[in-house]
Amino acid sequence: MKVLVVGGGGREHAIVRALKSSHQVKQLWCAPGNAGIMMDAECVAISADNALELLAFAKKNQVDLTMVGPEVPLVDGLVDRFRAEGLRIVGPTKTASRLEGSKSFAKEFMHKYGIPTAKYEVIPNLQKGTYQLQHWPGKSVVKADGLAAGKGVKVCDSQAEAKNFLYELMEKEIFGAAGSTVIIEECLEGEEATILAFCDGKTLVPMPASQDHKRLLDGDKGPNTGGMGAYAPAPVITPALLQQINELVFQPFLKGIQGEQFDYRGIIYFGLMLTKDGPKVLEFNVRFGDPETQAILPLLDCDFASILKAVADQTLSPELVHWKDASSLCVVMASAGYPGAFEKDKLIEGLATPFSKDVNVYHAGTSTKNGQVRTNGGRVLGVTAIAPRLAQAREKAYAAVEKIRWNGAVYRQDIGARALIR
Repeated sequence: MKVLVVGGGGREHAIVRALKSSHQVKQLWCAPGNAGIMMDAECVAISADNALELLAFAKKNQVDLTMVGPEVPLVDGLVDRFRAEGLRIVGPTKTASRLEGSKSFAKEFMHKYGIPTAKYEVIPNLQKGTYQLQHWPGKSVVKADGLAAGKGVKVCDSQAEAKNFLYELMEKEIFGAAGSTVIIEECLEGEEATILAFCDGKTLVPMPASQDHKRLLDGDKGPNTGGMGAYAPAPVITPALLQQINELVFQPFLKGIQGEQFDYRGIIYFGLMLTKDGPKVLEFNVRFGDPETQAILPLLDCDFASILKAVADQTLSPELVHWKDASSLCVVMASAGYPGAFEKDKLIEGLATPFSKDVNVYHAGTSTKNGQVRTNGGRVLGVTAIAPRLAQAREKAYAAVEKIRWNGAVYRQDIGARALIR
C-alpha cells in the first residue's frame, strides 16, 4: 500500500512512524514533513493546506491511502476533494469538520443531541458582547469561535478580564477571523481528560484515555500552549467512568453524525471535564491531538494501516484495535518565548544519542541546514517513552530529554505528576 501523510509536526511524525512499522505499507510519503520525518518517510515539498497540489500528487503517484494530520486542511475541505476523485482518505468532510472549525456549531450539535457540556452564549459582535457579559459576573471561559491553534481560549476570573479578552479577540483581532464570533461559557470545575477514537461513521472505537498539559509552566501556570506534554492511559478514566462516557457522549455523538448525515470517517477527539455532576464535553477536535498522539500511538499493538483503511472503507470493528499493557509519557521541548515570539535556527545537539528502544524522539518544529538539525518552530520535539508503569515511562522520558540541548530549550518538569499522585 502507498500511503501519504499530510502535515509536518510532531503528531504527523508519530503517525508516520506507526505506519512505517506496518507490513502493508510499501511506500510512505509526508507533505511537507520535517527534519525528523525525513528519516522515516519521503518528504514532499507541498504545504498541508495546498489542496490542489496534494490531490495532483496523490493521483500521479497512485496513493492508496491518505491520512490528514492537521485541522486546517480538514476544515478547508481536503477530504471532499479527494473523495470526489475516488481517492481513499482518512478524515471528516468539510461539513463534519465544523465540529472543530466552529465552537458555536459544536455547541449547537451537543445541545441538539443531548451531549453534556457547559452552559454558553454566542457573542456575534463586540457591542452585543459587552451587554451579554453583564450576565457573567464571575469566573467564565471566553473562546474564539474559529481555529486558533489551541490558543484562542482564556479562563477569566472576572467580568473585567472577560471583557478585555473579548476586546482583544473582536477588536484587536489577535487571532484574525477566528475571533469574529466568540463563545462565553461557564467555567466547569474538575479534572480534564482526553479520549480520542477511531470512527467510520457507524462504529466508534476509543483509544486509551490521555491527559494533556496545556499551560507552559509547571503546576499549570503561565499561558496556554498547543500542549507541553501528555501521558496515557490516564488513570482518572476508570472502566466504570468509560462506560458512562460511552452512554453520555460516544453513542449520542454517533447518533448525531448519522442524524446530520455527516460523512465522518476519521479521528474524533473528545476533550472532557470530569465534574461532580459527571463528564462534560469541553470541545471536539476532528483529528488526532498534538501531543496526545505522540503518547498514544506508541501503545498500539496492531497494524495501524489496517485500522486507517478500515476507517476509510467503513469496515471498522473493535476487534481490529489492540493496545499494549503499558504506559506512555511525552515531554514537549519548546523554543524560548513560545507561545509568543520565539527565535528559530538553533542547533539541536544530542539527537545522535543512542536512546533506549522504548524511547521515541518525535520532531515537530525542526529543519536541516548543512546537514545539521535546527529548531524551526515553537514546539520543537516530543520525547516519548513507554514502560510497564507510568513512573518508569516518566523516568525514561526525562532521562532522554536531559541528553538533548539547544540554546533556549524549555520544557515542563511535571508531566504526569498528577497521575503519579493518584
